[in-house]
Parts: sequence; C-alpha cells; structure tokens
Amino acid sequence: MSIEKHTVLEETQEQMLYQIDDKPPLGVSIVLALQHILAAFAGIIAVPLVVAGALNLSVEEISMMVSASIFVAGVTTVLQSKGLGPIGSRVSGMMGTDFTFANPAISVGSRFGIAGIVGATIAGSLVEIVLSRFIKPLMTFFPPLITGTVVALIGITLLPVSMDWAAGGSGAKDYGSVENISIAFVIMVFTLLLNHYGKGLWSTASVFIGMIFGYILCIFLGKVDLSAVNDAAWFALPNVFHYGVTFDLSAILSFIPAYVVSLISTVGIMMAIGEVSNTKMSSNRAANGVLADGVGSLIAGVFGAGPNTAFSQNVGLITLTKVASRHVMILAGIILAVLGVFPKLSALISIMPQPVLGGVGVIMFGLVAAQGIKTLATVKIGDRELLIISVAFALGIGVTVRPELLVGLPTPIQMVLSSGISTGTLAALILNIVLKEKP
Repeated sequence: MSIEKHTVLEETQEQMLYQIDDKPPLGVSIVLALQHILAAFAGIIAVPLVVAGALNLSVEEISMMVSASIFVAGVTTVLQSKGLGPIGSRVSGMMGTDFTFANPAISVGSRFGIAGIVGATIAGSLVEIVLSRFIKPLMTFFPPLITGTVVALIGITLLPVSMDWAAGGSGAKDYGSVENISIAFVIMVFTLLLNHYGKGLWSTASVFIGMIFGYILCIFLGKVDLSAVNDAAWFALPNVFHYGVTFDLSAILSFIPAYVVSLISTVGIMMAIGEVSNTKMSSNRAANGVLADGVGSLIAGVFGAGPNTAFSQNVGLITLTKVASRHVMILAGIILAVLGVFPKLSALISIMPQPVLGGVGVIMFGLVAAQGIKTLATVKIGDRELLIISVAFALGIGVTVRPELLVGLPTPIQMVLSSGISTGTLAALILNIVLKEKP
C-alpha cells in the first residue's frame, strides 16, 4: 500500500468513533443498541401485521406471530453480527422480515394456511443456504462503481418510506396533516442539531434521544394510544411448529424468487455496511452474511415467523453516529430476543408514532445515499460509467415510486424487480458486464 493510500485509510478510520471490533462501554452500548432497535422495529413488526391481517387471523395468533418475528429477528441479528462458524458476516447487521416476502406469504397462506407458509419458509431457506456458497464469483462484479451505485440506491429508495412516516404512516387517516409534518420536522431539526453540536453520547445517541423526545412530545399531544400495551401479555415464549408444517411444491416455488431478491439485497447491504464502516467486505464475509439470512429464515420457519434478511434502514445509523461496532448490534439482537418474549415491552415500542420515525429517517436514509455518492466520487467517471449509474438509478427509483409498472409481468419477475435495490443492482451489474470499456 502506498504512503498516500495508507494515510487516507488512517484518516478515514479516525473518523469512526468505534470500529467493527471495538467495544464501547456497556452503558453507551445499551443506548446505541436501543437506537438501532427503534430504527428497525417498525419494519420488523410490519410484515407479520400485514400478513396476519390479510389472512384474518385472530388477535391471539397475530400477537403470537409478531412476538415470534421479534424474537427470531434478535436471534438472527446475533448470528449475523457475532457469527457462528461460517454463519454471519461479523459486521453490524440488523436482521428482520422484509416486505419482499409479504405477497408470497399471503398467497401461500390463503391456500395452505400458516402451515404452508412455514413449509415454504423452511424449504426456501435451504435454497438460500446452498446459494450462499456461490457468492464468491459474484463479488468480482462489485467494483467501487457498482458498490457506490448500490449504496446510493439503498438510501434513495428508502427516502419515500421516511416521507410516509413523516406524513403519519401510509394509509393513516391524518396522512400529511400539518401536525404530523410539524412533529417530523421538529424531531429532524432537534436530531440534526444534537448530532452536530452535541458532545460525546449526546451526539452519538442523537437518533435515540431524538426518538425519545418525539415519543414524549407525541404523548403530550395525545397521539399515543397505550391500549395495545395494556392488552399485551407480560410473558409469552415462542412455540416451535405451533401452526404445524405443510410442504407443497407450488408454495415453495412461489417463495424462491423472494429468496433470490433477499440474496441480492443482502449482498448489496453487506457491501454498504462495509463501505460506511470503512471495512473491506470480502467475498467470504458477504457469503457468510447471506448464509446468516438462510439460517435465520430456517429458524424463523420453526418458530412461525417470516423469512429473515438484512435490514438497510440501520446502515444510515452507522454513518450518522460513526459507530460501526458489531458488539453494539449483538447487544441489540439480545434485547430484541428478550422483547420477543415480553410482548408488553415490544408493544410499547410498536406504538411509537410514525412522524417520530420520519423525522430521523429522513436524515439516516439521506446519509446512506450521500455515502454512495461519496464512493462514486472516487471513481473515474466517463460516458460508460455515467450510463451505468443513470440507468441503474432510473430503474431502481422508477420501480420504487411507480410499482404498478410491474403488474403485467409474470409473478416471479415481479418479485425480483419489486425492490428498487434489487432492480437497480441487477441493472448496474448487467450493464457493467455488457458495456465494454473503450480502448
């Protein structure tokens, strides 16, 4: 390594408060772990709520599915971040159920019940486990041009989510109200000022403090309904094969495209985590991250939760807080698993008003996009590179804001292209191969 490159690397590492293997003090770690949980919690519980609602499950069954999803997300997060043999990338990776699996789960559940979803989840996870062993050849196709494009896309395609949060949540009766927008704006400004001007933990935990501030503000404004907390049980252990298991080939085949999307997205997110953590993401590390996806999904099937995959929401927190410590995420996983067996505590987090998430989400997702652009700035960009970036952005953003564009396509293709991240990543990878560099 040249002296110049070595100096740049040292300067970049100095910008991080805690590197991948650093261990912050326990008190600081707990606050930072809670920060990651608050950022991801809405996503973790959203899919089981949507699926359970579509299948008209009872309140007791919905509660059971949500608790299982939280518990398994915690277990898989620990596997991803701590590692177990070849399982896990050993970076700061939050895990949970993604909306990629919502449609196939509803489709399978309407025909075969929850037992069919369990069978398809388990069988599909075995496919991803096998595919994870073939990631190494794929990594050669991820130069900085592609990783920068993918990281930017992750942030850009998540921004509409933060806008929905800020407006009060998709489908909310008061969507876009002045009150919701004002709450999100106040929290955004408060978090920005705290992060920029705060010292020590006040800056590092700015997102957590901003959310707590927003939560208390919403309680005073009468926007927090505590009835869900009162109704929730104090303790509930997840049950193994509570719904039974049914293996049907058509159900399994409907899940496999979603697992392929999960694999592509996880590789992109692992690359993004490596990028924002100033850590080289080797092919083995990325492959082990996908293996954690597969093993986590297998565990999820056993407990009646949805398939697990890497969460992109938390990448922005690493950039904002300059804390890449995987030990913080391990602690977050442990806390999540505990929340999964104490439904009353998880209910307390789940009722957090959407504008609170929107206020901090705008910052986090914007920072992820900026990190990708920062990586692209290091690439020598000619006409070929501009074409790759522009088409990947156009297609990735296009299917994000206009998902109805895909309704006429076959279902498996719809699943693969339904995520702006997977669509943009595939476009960038294919164009990087097809468009040869001019001599």
